Amino acid sequence: MTDALIGKVLGGCRIQEKIGAGGMGTVYKAHHLGLNKTVAVKVLPLSFARDMERVKRFVREARAA
Repeated sequence: MTDALIGKVLGGCRIQEKIGAGGMGTVYKAHHLGLNKTVAVKVLPLSFARDMERVKRFVREARAA
């Protein structure tokens, strides 16, 4: 199954492949165009992005990483 985000650019990162998924979203391997390095990008489902409590949890998780 192909993922619609593969090959797209999100926030300066070109999405390369899906590497995982969990309760908070989907994680992709990506190439950061400005830094010229490989990074991980987590994408929240739209339904989560509309829920401020889930967004706060997502931000806390990102800061901890």
